Amino acid sequence: MSEIKETSQHLKSLKIFQPSIILDSNKVLSNIEQMASKARKSGVVFRPHFKTHQSAEIGSWFRDFGVEKITVSSLDMALYFAENDWNNITVAFPVNILEIEKINMMAGDLQLNLMLDSVAVATALEKQLKYPVGVWIKIDVGYGRAGIAWNKKPAIRELYQKICRSHLLEFEGILTHSGHVYQAKSTSEIRDIYGTTVQRLDKIKTSLRSAECQISIGDTPSCALVDDFSGLDEIRPGNFVFFDLMQENLGVCSAENIAVAVACPIVAKYADRRELVIFGGGIHFSKESLIDEKGEKIFGYLTWLENGRLGPILKNASVVALSQEHGIIRVDDEMFDQLSIANMVLIYPVHSCLTANLYDEYMTIQGNKISRL
Repeated sequence: MSEIKETSQHLKSLKIFQPSIILDSNKVLSNIEQMASKARKSGVVFRPHFKTHQSAEIGSWFRDFGVEKITVSSLDMALYFAENDWNNITVAFPVNILEIEKINMMAGDLQLNLMLDSVAVATALEKQLKYPVGVWIKIDVGYGRAGIAWNKKPAIRELYQKICRSHLLEFEGILTHSGHVYQAKSTSEIRDIYGTTVQRLDKIKTSLRSAECQISIGDTPSCALVDDFSGLDEIRPGNFVFFDLMQENLGVCSAENIAVAVACPIVAKYADRRELVIFGGGIHFSKESLIDEKGEKIFGYLTWLENGRLGPILKNASVVALSQEHGIIRVDDEMFDQLSIANMVLIYPVHSCLTANLYDEYMTIQGNKISRL
């Protein structure tokens, strides 16, 4: 297992001695290229969600693949990317009318698109807007989080008609996020949910009798597994840029696609329980977990560097517990003997979006720092 020692030595050579998020830029570029290619072949707009990476520099990499429109999850994020020359931005989060000043500040300078699911918010927005904004009606196709339920056609039509009567609200279409795909038990179930989603949205579009009504979907599992986006106008995946163990567990990606890992130092070693303690806890990973084949919670798996890239998922070396700053790694006998106190290890996160959100910057494998929001 020379890879363990070589990985540790490389991380130390980069002056990494505490929890840091490591980025494999080659994998990121490959992930972007694959998704952009799929969108282009299907003739749909590729409007990636930038909430995963939240980085102006990483965002700029998308331009090389023809991306001109983006999605974000907050007005602050929209402002950050607007200041970095993105001028067509959808905020895929329910409008917070208390932030109307930010909305007006941006709406006068760029194509700002907002998400609505009630006449009440549409009315409040219209009264306080100074400039036109694009509007998507948020539809709940089964997730149960936000949006008008897909089968409540009178409520959808009422909101649609309200938007059409406005001089400041410009109707874009209907939008959804099928988050319930993350509870799927197989890739075929994910594809089934996708198919049902498209059918439900198409029925709504037909009922509105609007030639201008676009259909936009946004979850990574569906966008990663489906090759033909017929019936859609736009896709908005976000997590695909990094992927993670959650996506691998769903069968959506492989280790070859996971583009971030967290570097942590080993600070203690306990032979009687074959466990190691790392400086790396919930504030470095979040506390998202998976259930392994033994029914145990897993908060991450070790990996190492292979040929200058993030390597395989080492399922004989798992993070089994996290507190605030501590993490506990359980390994087999062979790996326990290879790992030592003061070694740096790399750990694939369960959910890369939440993990990345805990850091101010990325460190590439080559040692370059990339800032983020």
